[in-house]
Amino acid sequence: MPRRARVGVPHNLLKQAGTIQSFDTVFLDMHGGDLNGFFLIRGETAKLDALMANAEWETHMMRAALHLEGASHVRGVTGDAVMQRMELWKKTIPA
Repeated sequence: MPRRARVGVPHNLLKQAGTIQSFDTVFLDMHGGDLNGFFLIRGETAKLDALMANAEWETHMMRAALHLEGASHVRGVTGDAVMQRMELWKKTIPA
């Protein structure tokens, strides 16, 4: 299988196994920055924690780093968790 065809395979397998809820591939329009796209992976916190601690995932990310400039993973929140995060921000802003 060509390298470019392998990119989505782990995500499909993770979804089928119930490890993640969903994933989206996002390509960004040209904007002058260095981020050209990303995979948005959704799932339960505990399952995502376990995934990121998994040796197979670490190998997948190392392979990605060899072929993609700036490959990394970053955690974030969506949905109701956004408001919870905003409340936390409000509590930490000096008066």
